Amino acid sequence: MITLKEIQVAAKTIAGFVHETPLINSHSLSAMTGAEVYIKAENLQKTGSFKVRGAFNKLSSLHDGVVIAASMGNHAQGVAYAASQLKMKAKIVMPLNAPIVKQEATKGYGADVMLYGDTFLEALEHALSQKEYTFIHAFDDEKVIAGQGTIGLEVLKVLADTDVILVPVGGGGLISGIAVAVKSMSPRTEIVGVQTTSAISAYTSFCKGAIEEYVTYCTLADGIAVGKVGSITFEIMKQHVDDMLTVSEDSIAMSILLFMERKKMVVEGAGAVPLAALIENTERFKGKKVVLIVSGGNIDFTLIDRIIHKGLAKSGRIGVFVVTVDDIPGKLHILTGIIAGHRGNILAIEHDRLSADLSVSETRVIFTVEVRGRDHLDRITDEMRQRGFAVREEDTKRKVPSG
Repeated sequence: MITLKEIQVAAKTIAGFVHETPLINSHSLSAMTGAEVYIKAENLQKTGSFKVRGAFNKLSSLHDGVVIAASMGNHAQGVAYAASQLKMKAKIVMPLNAPIVKQEATKGYGADVMLYGDTFLEALEHALSQKEYTFIHAFDDEKVIAGQGTIGLEVLKVLADTDVILVPVGGGGLISGIAVAVKSMSPRTEIVGVQTTSAISAYTSFCKGAIEEYVTYCTLADGIAVGKVGSITFEIMKQHVDDMLTVSEDSIAMSILLFMERKKMVVEGAGAVPLAALIENTERFKGKKVVLIVSGGNIDFTLIDRIIHKGLAKSGRIGVFVVTVDDIPGKLHILTGIIAGHRGNILAIEHDRLSADLSVSETRVIFTVEVRGRDHLDRITDEMRQRGFAVREEDTKRKVPSG
């Protein structure tokens, strides 16, 4: 099991290759949650993710040769970049559903990319079968873990009295390294891991005390969509991690949106889960100095519009409701007038005249409206009901495709 000394050596090894990323105090997120919130901005790291730390520490220990790795994207970019800087060659195996933006970025760093399998585990097994290359594990490797642990050193260097560190967890490399570093220097600091409900191997394994493998589902947090926590990382987690939490996909989307709006930061789904956990557990962390490990910023920009809509819906700033009216001139004008009178912003209007439960003289009008919050939406729909219209609110999830 790795030690603080190994992490300190790793910090010296990688110092010339990576950024010491800023620890940013967020007044807006602090006011929103009641905690004193700090952001460890690994989304500003080289390659856009913390993974480059572990990659450099591992590759620096090797001699010349070709390395191979399996990754959903961030580890791929970290290994590819580290190999290019250390004059080594890298082959990367990625699952077929790996985000295209991460595939192309990995190629851009000079790696040979191979797409294989539908899941990370399938890609991992294929990479492991290529015996002629030196395999670089994404998380279950002591050199990699030590490299990721350098983040913990940097946090305590700036904020020695940190109460809680919230860390995204996939295979466990990041939280394992941070936990060893932080618990060695500040045993009182709580280390809390966060997973999405769409990928719960580490969470369930931690709760049960034994490694459990789970199928991962489609998630905005693709960077932590790992079906099985690592064996090395799990042993470290059992010893040094205080707790594990899970967060919903809707909360992740809202957190990505909050980073954009409040901090002007581009954060990927995996990097947003610590904020999602803080928002879902505000009472638990109120009054504490909380560090959010924002692990990366390599978001798939083709999903941004859906993430924004999902985030707005989760925060109550998009409402969807249905009004059935007589299909005669002027009725729609009345409805839109009510919305305009309350300063709501109509995003979409759909008409349904064909449903079996409608008479030939009726139409169903489906409104998607941007509002300031739940109370604002209620004022709009209440006036419609007062003026004789039958209004039914819809689940916004129906209107906003998931990532």
